[in-house]
Amino acid sequence: MADKYLLHVTAGPSYDPALQQPVHVNSLDPIQIRTKQVDIDLFVRIQNYRGLPQGAPRTSPYFSHPDHVRDQYSIAFNLHPKQPISGNALIFGNDFERPIRDRLPPGFGKAMQIVKWLIDPGLDGDPYADQPHLYGPALSSINVLRVGEKQPALDHASDFKEDGVIKEGGDGDGEKVREEKGVPPDAAGRRKHFLAEAKRKEWEFEAGRLYRVDFFNGYLDFSEFAVKLPGFSLSILRFMDAKELKSHALRYVLKNKETDEVYFVIVFNVLLKDDLIKEKAETSGDRDTVDGKPDGETFEPQAEDLD
Repeated sequence: MADKYLLHVTAGPSYDPALQQPVHVNSLDPIQIRTKQVDIDLFVRIQNYRGLPQGAPRTSPYFSHPDHVRDQYSIAFNLHPKQPISGNALIFGNDFERPIRDRLPPGFGKAMQIVKWLIDPGLDGDPYADQPHLYGPALSSINVLRVGEKQPALDHASDFKEDGVIKEGGDGDGEKVREEKGVPPDAAGRRKHFLAEAKRKEWEFEAGRLYRVDFFNGYLDFSEFAVKLPGFSLSILRFMDAKELKSHALRYVLKNKETDEVYFVIVFNVLLKDDLIKEKAETSGDRDTVDGKPDGETFEPQAEDLD
């Protein structure tokens, strides 16, 4: 069933669809977000990617690295604040534009217990609300945090690695910043450290300093549109039809909970391949075509085929 669908990923500085731009998944080039508050270079990597644009790499060297052979996706970004951000204010997670409570499958409560126990104890929110959301403090939710040096601007080329792998730690005086705040050197220790609100309040994302971040796991399989947790597996396609999938896009959001400022929004849209073929055929105006192209050719939906 999953092969009937395509994934289309967009990202931008806000929820406004007009400000969203297509993400070239598994690309070496980041989506660049520049606002008055932050500069961000954003990368999205998905293992066994099946989606738009046509020709996008199915995988990335990232997933061949020993640290990530079990992971299914990665959201990585370089963060360069232009204004100080409280460590207790920065949150990261998912939200939806419309209610999903009627579409939550049996066993969802059990799945949430597993997620909070195994993946992110700091996760909090209300999936049953009119605007469902699940956010966690960025400092304890993200898998990898590397604190860099202060620099006048975000320079993607200066620390580029082809496999995109980021290691926990610091660069230059960024290591000293961690030590002075008593932050453990390893990722697991840092995440546990920042589960305490008092510790988060002691931390500040400084204006002008570079922070490199990676969020990943092996539990959300975008190629099969399934959640796979220990002792629990769920196919999203069993509980939502094509129309519902289109209107309940998954979003990952980085925002400031104190000011409600949004720093980026990534939207994962699930599209029915047949609908794109039909739209292409209707747009062409040629009813004597196969898959929206002359006989003998096969239509493969591309980004420009989307409204």
